[in-house]
Amino acid sequence: MSDNQTCAAKKSRGRPKLFDRDHALDKALELFWAHGYEATSLADLVQATGAKAPTLYAEFENKEGLFRAALERYSEKFAAQRKEALACPQRSVAEGVEDYFRSTAACFTDGKKPAGCFFICTSSALSADAIDVAEMLRAHHHAQESLLLTFLQQRQQQGELGADCDVQAVARYLSCVLGGMSVRAREGASRSELDGIIDTMMRLWPALVG
Repeated sequence: MSDNQTCAAKKSRGRPKLFDRDHALDKALELFWAHGYEATSLADLVQATGAKAPTLYAEFENKEGLFRAALERYSEKFAAQRKEALACPQRSVAEGVEDYFRSTAACFTDGKKPAGCFFICTSSALSADAIDVAEMLRAHHHAQESLLLTFLQQRQQQGELGADCDVQAVARYLSCVLGGMSVRAREGASRSELDGIIDTMMRLWPALVG
């Protein structure tokens, strides 16, 4: 090897590795999702992301900041995919709700990431002292219910649902079903088991909106 090649090799070995923010967030999201906020330590995050603690602090300020960014990452990658199921005007209100729930069941049980809903899974593992984190999760969880409520209100305005239909109560009920599906998925329920819950819900749909 020539002197120039030796020098170049040494420089290459000494060059610091670039921080990949998206990769770090994906790894942090998976850890928080699987173990919860408080059970995930900084050492766990350093090992999973491959970034040193000072790098994580420089990018996210602290563990709570990293968790907040992971929440946004989840919304960007998974919640937004499910939201698209409600965005097709050619589908009836019942079909839109069913599409949303089928997409959610697939997300909860795909086996490539921790089972269930990130918001619900991490909320259930919090202690009473984690007030700020609990508030973050509560806001995002309520946003899911608000999404369903907005969809139902729009379809009610278009005449698909009767004026006497209590869409807020329906949205609240649907949100509870989603929560139950998340718990069942976390306990090991399969996609077909969650689909069975959705089948039952859709058979009840006429009574829910009637």
